[in-house]
Amino acid sequence: GLGFNIVGGTDQQYIANDNSIYVSWIKKDGAAYLDGRLQEGDKILAINGKELKDLRHKDAVELFRNAGCYVSLKIQRRLQPQNGPVDHRGDGESGGLPLAAILVPGLALAVTAAWILLRYRQRM
Repeated sequence: GLGFNIVGGTDQQYIANDNSIYVSWIKKDGAAYLDGRLQEGDKILAINGKELKDLRHKDAVELFRNAGCYVSLKIQRRLQPQNGPVDHRGDGESGGLPLAAILVPGLALAVTAAWILLRYRQRM
């Protein structure tokens, strides 16, 4: 096979009020995995030029099974999820100090301490 599973369709909606077909799982070392372009969560819009709009799940599966040796997919990339909670500040203010504001002074302090230690050892 193509090395991935699909979900969705008019009879098995993966997302409420959405009849689209989505990639649910990619088999390690399968064709899709080795190709590297398809990702879990991608919406498949068409296979070999045939749109997957308003199909039952089993009809979409049949299209994939009968796709042949050379397969062309038209996909819509999923949106990347946020990592962590979303901060809803209305004034554009950031939610904390940038990392550089902590690291730069810390690095300067470490360099100064090393320089003082070296100077102290030279005097002994």
